[in-house]
Amino acid sequence: MSVQAAEHLDARRYEVRHVTEYAYEADVSASFGRACLRPRTAPGQRVIEHSIEVSPTPDVLDEHVDLFGNFSHYLEIGTPHTRLTVTKRSVVEIAWPQVDLDGLDRWTVADAASALLADRALDPLEHALYRLPSELVDLGPEVRAYADTLAWPQRPLGQAIAAVTHAIFRDFAYVKGATTTRTTLPELLAAREGVCQDFAHLAVGVLRAAGLPARYVSGYIETAPPPGQPRLEGSDATHAWASVQVPGGAWVDLDPTNDQLADSRYLITAWGRDFRDVTPLKGVIFTESPTSRLRVAVDVVRLAD
Repeated sequence: MSVQAAEHLDARRYEVRHVTEYAYEADVSASFGRACLRPRTAPGQRVIEHSIEVSPTPDVLDEHVDLFGNFSHYLEIGTPHTRLTVTKRSVVEIAWPQVDLDGLDRWTVADAASALLADRALDPLEHALYRLPSELVDLGPEVRAYADTLAWPQRPLGQAIAAVTHAIFRDFAYVKGATTTRTTLPELLAAREGVCQDFAHLAVGVLRAAGLPARYVSGYIETAPPPGQPRLEGSDATHAWASVQVPGGAWVDLDPTNDQLADSRYLITAWGRDFRDVTPLKGVIFTESPTSRLRVAVDVVRLAD
C-alpha cells in the first residue's frame, strides 16, 4: 500500500473498521481462532474506543496480553456455520513524534548496537527477541550481504536507517500476489518483488543483521483515492512496516514500501518478531467443505477535529 509523503502531521483521530469474513460450502462444526485486532497503546498513539463482534456468537471469546504486549483474542465456536464474520471497530488518536535522523548520526551502527547491548535500563529479553533471527526473518548469507551494502558497522546510524528505507523501495517492485505469507527473505531477494509484509521483513532482517533490535509492525495507514475519484468503502487494507531501536531505548518506525518514516497517518495494531506473531486472524476448523472464500474489508477514516 502506498501513501503520499509528508514532512510532519499534527495529531489526528481515526476510526478503523476491519471486517474479516470466511464462507464455506459445507458446515463448519467447530472453529478455534486467535485474533490480533485490538490496537495497542504506544508512544504517539492513544486508543479511545474499541470493539470486536463475532458471528456466529462464540462459545468462548477471551482476551489476554501476549509476550510482546499485544492484545490477543481467543475464540471458540461450536455452533455449525457456513459463514464466520469478525468485525473490529476502533477509534484512535495519533501524534507521532518527529525523528531527527541527523541527530542519530552521532552514533555509528556498531556504536549504537554496542550501546543498546550495554544499556542496563533496557530489557535484555526484549533485546534478544528483536535482535535474533525468527521464522520469517532469516539472517543467512543473502540477507547479511544485502545488509552490508546499507548498514555497515561504521556507517552513521541515521544515514543507515534512511538507506534501508530508501534502498528497499528502490530495489524491489510492489507486486500484489508475487509472494505468500510463507515467502522467505532469500526468495524475496532473488525475485525482487513483493508487498509491504515482505519489505518490512527485509528491513527487519537488515537491521538485525547489523546488530540492531528491530521489530515487525502491523497496522494501517490513511490512504486517499486518486484525484477526482470517490473513496470506496472497504478499499483500504492492513499495512506493515519496520521499527528499529536506537540508543536510549526509543524506536524509529520506517516504511520501506513508501520510502518514508512513519507519521501521524500510521496506526499500530501490534508488533512482534515477524508476521506470524501478529497475524490478524488464524485458527483451526473442522469441516467437510472442500474450499473456503475469504473477504477482508478495511476502512480507515479520519474523524473531524
